[in-house]
Amino acid sequence: MLKVGLTGGIGAGKSEVSRLLVECGAVLIDADRIAREVVAPGTPGLAAVVEAFGADVLAEDGSLDRPRLGSIVFADADRLAVLNSIVHPLVGARSRALEEAAAEDAVVVHDVPLLTENGLAPFYDVVIVVDTSTETQLDRLVRLRGMTEEDARARMAAQATRDKRLEIADIVIDNDVPLEVLQRRVKDVWADLVRRAQGAQGTQEGP
Repeated sequence: MLKVGLTGGIGAGKSEVSRLLVECGAVLIDADRIAREVVAPGTPGLAAVVEAFGADVLAEDGSLDRPRLGSIVFADADRLAVLNSIVHPLVGARSRALEEAAAEDAVVVHDVPLLTENGLAPFYDVVIVVDTSTETQLDRLVRLRGMTEEDARARMAAQATRDKRLEIADIVIDNDVPLEVLQRRVKDVWADLVRRAQGAQGTQEGP
């Protein structure tokens, strides 16, 4: 098994790259999606969040009111730490379970937005960074996601710098290119990952 960490700045197009890798045959473990699943209605995770933050963080249908919770934790580092202490272990446990269920020769891609910020690079065999210019990021956030330029710049500034992400990259995928060029690049990267996975499996099996 080859454990791949996939990351990139907001608006870099990481989701498109992860989709293309899945088409190639990768097993995708999406940290953001798992983070939503572990606090879905009826889960112990949601119960723990309500116990810590009160029933006011629930929407009328009993689901987590993410904007309301966000307004609480992102204005208070201590409260954010409390939330992370609840959610991160649950996400980690679920991610490990999904990884263990994958085939021995699988290429398992962990989609981790804050991989750089949280110092997680050492936990992966290969780190892929989806890279774009800051101008492209800004354009996509404003034009495609409907953010104001001020909000987009603030979100970008809250993440690691482009240089910091590139420092930890084993493989860089340039996404300042047309889709057909990106598709070819991802196929080339996939071929490289498969070779690495086969090499790792051979090493594990030994002579």
